[in-house]
Amino acid sequence: MNFRKGRGKEDPEINLIPFIDVLLVILIFLMVTTTYSRFTELQITLPTADAEKAEDKPSQIEIGIDAQGRYKINSEVVSFLDAATLATDLKKAAETLNAGKAAAIDPVVIINADRATSHQSVIDVLEAARLAGLSKVTFAAQATANAK
Repeated sequence: MNFRKGRGKEDPEINLIPFIDVLLVILIFLMVTTTYSRFTELQITLPTADAEKAEDKPSQIEIGIDAQGRYKINSEVVSFLDAATLATDLKKAAETLNAGKAAAIDPVVIINADRATSHQSVIDVLEAARLAGLSKVTFAAQATANAK
């Protein structure tokens, strides 16, 4: 008696489970060993320089603002009516700095504002510097006692 007569040959099949296991192990290995750093895109060696004190001081205009809203330009008290009048005073100070020089240099405006000065007073100085055509503006700050 042939009980297998009605059954045909079985088709060969590929078992995918071990293949998927191997791929997952490779994926985990790549994820663990890969570094995700954006700073390694370019290898840059930065230049070095010996910083020495500049011999010639850049031309600068110092503006002082006290807590009461009084203004000084290069230690000279000026009256403040609006940003336009302060701009004319800044232009005069810049012309004084550039007097006798062959090429006009855009001076640096240094704002020394008291910590109790209103924000509007500082904005007025910034607006006056813009109106005067002075684009280099910086703020002065005092280092704390525990700063190194």
